[in-house]
Amino acid sequence: MSEKNTAAIRDARELGPVKMLILGIQHMFAMFGATILVPILVSGYFEKACGEPLTKGLSVSVTLFCAGAGTLIFHVCAKFKVPAFLGSSFAFLGGFYTCANLNSGIYEGMSVNDKAAYACGGIVIAGLLYLVLALIIKLVGVNRVMRFLPPVVTGPIIICIGLSLAGSAVANASTNWFLAIVALAVIIVFNIWGKGMFRIIPILMGVVISYAVALIMQLSGMTNPDGSQILDFASIASSSLVGLPSFQMCKFDITSILVMAPIAVATMMEHIGDMSAISATVDENYIAEPGLHRTLMGDGLATAFAGMLGGPANTTYGENTGVLELSKVYDPRVIRLAAVFAIVLSFIPKFSAVISTMPAAIIGGVSFMLYGMISAIGVRNVVENQVDLTKSRNLIIAGVIFVCGLGFSSGLTFHIGGTSITLTALAIAAVAGIILNAILPGNDYEFGANPKGDQSRGIFLKNSDN
Repeated sequence: MSEKNTAAIRDARELGPVKMLILGIQHMFAMFGATILVPILVSGYFEKACGEPLTKGLSVSVTLFCAGAGTLIFHVCAKFKVPAFLGSSFAFLGGFYTCANLNSGIYEGMSVNDKAAYACGGIVIAGLLYLVLALIIKLVGVNRVMRFLPPVVTGPIIICIGLSLAGSAVANASTNWFLAIVALAVIIVFNIWGKGMFRIIPILMGVVISYAVALIMQLSGMTNPDGSQILDFASIASSSLVGLPSFQMCKFDITSILVMAPIAVATMMEHIGDMSAISATVDENYIAEPGLHRTLMGDGLATAFAGMLGGPANTTYGENTGVLELSKVYDPRVIRLAAVFAIVLSFIPKFSAVISTMPAAIIGGVSFMLYGMISAIGVRNVVENQVDLTKSRNLIIAGVIFVCGLGFSSGLTFHIGGTSITLTALAIAAVAGIILNAILPGNDYEFGANPKGDQSRGIFLKNSDN
């Protein structure tokens, strides 16, 4: 064991039940802000595109249930050895945005709930792709597989994910620029100058503090620039204290599958980066034991499970890795307690109703940081993995991915056997990048040669000096 972890606690039971519960709550708060933000953003995409609110699936309560249950599924697959929490994935936001705006073929005139169900069907298939990669890694080894998915491919794809959503952030923020700037400023302050736990939860602090400002403005009689109320509490009064989450079974269609499934290229690399980061943090090689194939299987099954019930995709959370570093308590039991707390919260509709009153301007301000950071993280992916952009092959791959990912704004539609199939810009970019990397000579990427770079392939807010 390395010197930095000699004081680490690997069995939290020695701390007693009260401290274990407190540590579990701390892990829940670490994932909370980012996890609940995803369904809020996604429901906004569908409401704006379809002109009616979502009433089933992709809600805060469903998301919390799927995050908690998905974390427990992951721990079973990982032999209860890996201290990882699975929360909502930001990587699929672009896919949900595209699905919400599908208006051709079977999607023409489709109800908002049905359209969301088809998007979740794509999430299920994306999750199952993890199982395919897990099997291939088990059979041929991680190094051979990763040569087909180097940072010169995944980095530009991540950049495109963030940039494709920039317009949505501006549109939400413009409903009340003051609130948006408050939310953005708070996140920046806590992310740069925050101490301890507060530095790990900048999104949660941004949401809480800007919401408090919105409440003060509401009580002072202020309104949005367009004259509308800043906060609307009607949904809180009508919601019950205890109830089932609004689950919705997914549906499958080739177009929505082709929208969502290719994003798994980025999230599977995110998973591998997170496993590398957790291994380095707790001084255990989880890629070797229980094995990357097992952790990928757990993440994939958790994602497929979430999509099946109408929830967003799951992913291992770097925020919780930050809590591990902060607390020096590496026992996975504490993470499982956090998962149970998330499940319990999912059965309190009034809590979800409070979250749903968040003004669009706050969502816009948070999105300013979030979408920009997703793209910046893609740049970090390229830089920290030391991708040599003086090489023509790497410039060609990155350039083609950028043009495909940002240029095919309406996707590429074709017909097979009378069925209309649409490939989205991100899908085209992923396919083009993987093919070019495979056929162009000079691929020198080797997984494990640069551990710091391998740890930086996740789509989450990370402070390198935490």
